[in-house]
Amino acid sequence: MTTPSYPPKPSPGDRVAVISPSAGLPGLFPFPYELGLERLRGEFGLEPVEYPATRKMGSTPRERAEDVHAAFADPDVRAVIASIGGEDQITVLPFLDRELIRADPKPFFGMSDNTNLLAFLRNTGVVGYHGASVMCELGRPGALHPQTADSLRAALFTSGPYELRPAGRWRDVDRDWADPATFDEEPETRPGTGWTWVGADRVVEGRGWGGCLEVLGGLLMADREIPREPAELDGGVLFLETSEWMPSAAEVFRTLRNMGERGLLRRFPALLMGRPKTWSLERPTSPEEAARYAAEQREAVLRALRAYAPDTTIVFDVDFGHTDPQLVLPYGGVIRVDGPARRITVTY
Repeated sequence: MTTPSYPPKPSPGDRVAVISPSAGLPGLFPFPYELGLERLRGEFGLEPVEYPATRKMGSTPRERAEDVHAAFADPDVRAVIASIGGEDQITVLPFLDRELIRADPKPFFGMSDNTNLLAFLRNTGVVGYHGASVMCELGRPGALHPQTADSLRAALFTSGPYELRPAGRWRDVDRDWADPATFDEEPETRPGTGWTWVGADRVVEGRGWGGCLEVLGGLLMADREIPREPAELDGGVLFLETSEWMPSAAEVFRTLRNMGERGLLRRFPALLMGRPKTWSLERPTSPEEAARYAAEQREAVLRALRAYAPDTTIVFDVDFGHTDPQLVLPYGGVIRVDGPARRITVTY
């Protein structure tokens, strides 16, 4: 595989594609979607362009792939942003044309189920951007979280190093998207707790790989978009986070154990572990239950890494996953983890 390269960046005034490669949830929940489009225009100066399946629930994998192709083939579109994630984007991958995407590579932004497309782009030779979907981050009630906005603006419009910082305030409790009152006020947040470093005695600089752990596990099971030569991952920075599905600590351990048995974990001298989402509308938790869930997940990660990659530097509670704020990580791009200085810098 060729080393991924950074695609050209858009400028204010440019058109950007908004697509739904997983699920047409904008059709079910218009409030966060329309708010996200409004902020793309008003706060970032970009003109969103929709495609046939963007708001269509039940679209076929081929229809969604056609939207991906149309977005990358349009010379007037200079970036591509996912509306949201979902759960079956893996079925879109067989329909995608690598040569079409290589002909005019563009920055793609998405996370969660969009791990599929991010991994595809990396293997196609294009750096993607893990983070900042239209409905979840751009459509945040009240206002964009300032750290999300700053990170997204830097990833969209600039090239070069950007230092990540621990969240001053964060949240993982959501309100009902179907209720317009949800968007009238700022969501309740809590004070940040900083990052936790393990084995922070080294500086690691390498290309990022990983994403949502549940989705990555699906790619591993289907044997799709995993580098055929695992040595391509050597020296890289692994980043992983878990979703609102809230997998148990046992599930997290088993997935990491199986990655270890495949020889993947030992290839990464650094792991960034996203702050876990500990609450969902389907599974509301008390503060005590949430704290216990996070602690059990951390222990599962430590247990797997002790067994398969004991020398790997680990940073816990980095804000790039399903919690708020959400910092953008370059998928296939350069990430620097400076243990002695306790600093993380990404290259956009």
